[in-house]
Amino acid sequence: MVSLAVFMSSLDLFIVNVAFPDIEASFPGADAATVSWVLNAYAIVVAALMVGAGRLADRSGRRALFLAGLGLFAVGSALCGAAGSIEVLIAARALQAAGAAALLPTSLALLLPEFPAHERPAAIGIWASVGGLAAACGPPLGGLLVEVSWRLVFLVNVPVAAAAAWAAMRLLRESRDPTQDRPDLVGAALLTGGIGVLALALVQAPSWGWGGARTTGALALAALGLAAFWGRCLTHPAPIVDPALLRVRSFATANVASLLFSAAFAAMLLGIVLFLTDVWHRSTLEAGLALAPGPLAAAALAPVAGRAVGHAGPRPIAATGIALFGLGCAWWLWRLGDEPAYAAQMLPGLLATGAGVGLTLPSLGAAAAGSLPPHRFATGSAVFTMSRQLGFVMGVAVLLAVLGETGPAATAATFDRGWSFMVVAAGAATAAALLLPVPARGPRRDSGLATTRASAPPGDIT
Repeated sequence: MVSLAVFMSSLDLFIVNVAFPDIEASFPGADAATVSWVLNAYAIVVAALMVGAGRLADRSGRRALFLAGLGLFAVGSALCGAAGSIEVLIAARALQAAGAAALLPTSLALLLPEFPAHERPAAIGIWASVGGLAAACGPPLGGLLVEVSWRLVFLVNVPVAAAAAWAAMRLLRESRDPTQDRPDLVGAALLTGGIGVLALALVQAPSWGWGGARTTGALALAALGLAAFWGRCLTHPAPIVDPALLRVRSFATANVASLLFSAAFAAMLLGIVLFLTDVWHRSTLEAGLALAPGPLAAAALAPVAGRAVGHAGPRPIAATGIALFGLGCAWWLWRLGDEPAYAAQMLPGLLATGAGVGLTLPSLGAAAAGSLPPHRFATGSAVFTMSRQLGFVMGVAVLLAVLGETGPAATAATFDRGWSFMVVAAGAATAAALLLPVPARGPRRDSGLATTRASAPPGDIT
């Protein structure tokens, strides 16, 4: 049941990437930098509200907030489908993101207590593989829907959300932790503003000038906002990011690796669509079908990775997956040219990056979840998902900044800077994954979920 919600919110991400060129074309005067806020607004709002929603779910009821998130996501999707301007579309995406921010942490929090510790890696693997399945369905389904209208990309969520809400009311059990403090709304606002201004500076820097006053001012304002946000985290009784969680090595390292990997992943999702439509001049439907092998590989390997983590621990699986993803991007940097040659140039990179995603997502998720006591499942999983969303924002912003102008005049050389960024980000994420601790060996194999927590100092989580 909760995986259905993950499928819906993940499907929306992959479909919207495929629809990017058609959305840009349907609003005259909206360039790629402006349309990127259809992606960035979603990721920023999810990142800002995720932890607050997790804390609110812990305090007020996880099932109740899950149902509220479904309703809000459906309303936001309907408004996106009816948007008459790019500004309205971006605002509706922010509303949709508020629903997703309630869905994602509560889904894992509702799931994990249903399983004993030694079974949770497999459960997380299934939960993560549903995201891989959504990735596999997203490009071809998005291509088919966009052939009719890009608005169907959003409207398709409405009946799915209605069916999910009907089933959730009959199946899910309520749980809460009334001792939780109220979430820090000021901290959430500071995080939203800081990340939003930082993304604005990166996206607009090519037109404003990297040394221009507006770029410099935006970067300085973002730094001040994020510094103020961290100050709130250190002093507020219910901070957006609990410093105590970050003192747990496996949790902190998994979040760093997730941030860096997600930046490369988001840049790849958008970069491939733009390359296929701008350089190889493929239609949206052709681009969606061309992308499918990569997500299919991710969906196939994610459950396998979830089980493998139980035997080998998350470190080797995550490091291997991220390195494989980086090799796929390096292949594109080496091989992709102006003349279309899908099987020889595009497909090997898609299979490598897809396999890398399938190995990485469940293993990093298991590494982070293994650090959490049951009463912190919603809050901790929200912090982990927030780091992933922040990576998405940075990945899209940096990609558009390094590409500069895109469109029919773009060449393969234009995208070399994008592939290079992905390789560097994946390399840094691999290094972070190699710092994950090795789970302690005991009489029962808890795959890092119980053992990692047991190896953490008692004061690391309060």
